[in-house]
Amino acid sequence: MRMAAPRCIAVLAHNEEARIARCLASLLPLAQGDRLHVIINGSTDRTADIARSIAAKHDGVTVHDWAQGGKSRSWSRFVHDELDTVFPVHIFVDGDAEVVPGSIDALAAALLADPAAHAAAGVPGNGRRARLYRKSIRAERGLFGDLYALSGAFLARMRAAGIRLPDDCIGDDGLIGALAKIDLGALSDWRDARVATAIDARFLCDPVSLASPASWRLQYRRMINYSQRHFQNRLITGILESGGAAALPRRLAPLYADAMKGWRPRSGVTGWFDRRALERMAKAAG
Repeated sequence: MRMAAPRCIAVLAHNEEARIARCLASLLPLAQGDRLHVIINGSTDRTADIARSIAAKHDGVTVHDWAQGGKSRSWSRFVHDELDTVFPVHIFVDGDAEVVPGSIDALAAALLADPAAHAAAGVPGNGRRARLYRKSIRAERGLFGDLYALSGAFLARMRAAGIRLPDDCIGDDGLIGALAKIDLGALSDWRDARVATAIDARFLCDPVSLASPASWRLQYRRMINYSQRHFQNRLITGILESGGAAALPRRLAPLYADAMKGWRPRSGVTGWFDRRALERMAKAAG
């Protein structure tokens, strides 16, 4: 059923020319009052051109084409610097995800039905581990960056307080989920109930093809990013414990040098990717 409250939908895309058309097709046409922002960040392919051609055929669609990349940086830029109206519900979608029909309504309904919730999580609808992920999201009240919603009231408070995601943060969804659970305070304020799960809000992603060299290269880079995210999370946890959300820095890299003195790679294959991540972070620290 169509919710009365209008929604703002933001799609964040980086080099998604192969998928962006399917992503946008799954969100269009918009319901009355809704607005769609397509945020192309740091792309070197035809993502922006494809998005603009689709936007020209639909009302309520705005394409932002920014030369500077980085999902967290672009998320903060949109929320704090570009967004001119705060809607009751804000929905965020990855540019490589296809949103299952009815999911936008399901997200908005889950969020508006729970006065304690600042966020609502969508769940994966395909993939060999989809059922496990759905169970985990429900149990842990986690967020997948592919599809989730934030309440306008929460976003307005975030804007008023000037709380931004660090520009170089990997794993924006994890930090956004944490900020919702701590109510923009400190870790001692953590409440899982502040994130709802919309089990009927589902997204589809292309599975990794073991026969595709491009898929292997993508997965290799992804594993290094996961390792870097692991170490960044340790750093962010300390910040949220001691200073709360207001203490989040504009960039994490200047803090790496001191923090890395106490970091060690984990064991096994994970440790190999940890070492690559630590090498990358050491370069970023200068």
